[in-house]
Amino acid sequence: MNRLFDLTNKVAVVSGAAQGMGQATSLALAECGADVVLIDRNRDGAEATADQIRSQGRRAIVSEANVSDPEAIADLFHQVDTEFGRVDFLGNIAGDGHLARPEELAIADLHSVLQNLVVGRFAMCQEAGRRMLQQGRGSIMNIGSLASSTAMGRGHIAYSMAMGAVIQMTRELSTEWSHRGVRVNCVTPAQVVNPSLTARMKDDPTLEGRFVHGIPAGRLGEPRDIMGLAVLLASDASEWITGAIIPMDGGNMAMNAGGTPGHEPYRVQSFKAEKKSAT
Repeated sequence: MNRLFDLTNKVAVVSGAAQGMGQATSLALAECGADVVLIDRNRDGAEATADQIRSQGRRAIVSEANVSDPEAIADLFHQVDTEFGRVDFLGNIAGDGHLARPEELAIADLHSVLQNLVVGRFAMCQEAGRRMLQQGRGSIMNIGSLASSTAMGRGHIAYSMAMGAVIQMTRELSTEWSHRGVRVNCVTPAQVVNPSLTARMKDDPTLEGRFVHGIPAGRLGEPRDIMGLAVLLASDASEWITGAIIPMDGGNMAMNAGGTPGHEPYRVQSFKAEKKSAT
């Protein structure tokens, strides 16, 4: 293994570890040597992830801690103290949104989303950060979304508001902690295939095509797409990367909303005619 990405003797805490990007992150970190604390309300799924990690000779423990509840999060990190005595990396991934039109969104549902995606994520950062600050080093990877920076529509207002806060939380924590050895970054994925998205695409056969139309790479994301990025951010290879907002989106953010992905045919003659008439 390249020593630059060696995570031997590192301890990672990853939420949403039963499936999707949380599972992929956990497996990638273990493959590079880390022991992993796996958090998910789907205990059977998290135990299956743990079995894969243990088969690689790494330690793994599973927790069903509610990552929107600061008290449950504090208890979780006390368990980590007992089991491992340190935290080197936090993958802050789990979290639920709520779809509703802005004029119909119940304030109680908005509170629930903000509690889950903002307060819960902050509490995870706070507990991990306290331990990292004592160590003098550590890395936090928050998962945001394209909705952190651009409007999605389609009833995403509560989710987008929360994810916008995650970006600012990342920047503030990085500014406060980086000089003390703790790095904080945010990854903002586009649509990554998961059971929920798969069910939505089954209900609406046009959905995948509409999403892919805005992704120059020509496909939806897969959970495996986070693996290399997670290892990079957990390792010393990224020791001067902090406060970064990193798109993982197949080029979606780079493309203007009216842009044309390169795999579509160009209308060269039409463009020339428009240019000529404009002059």
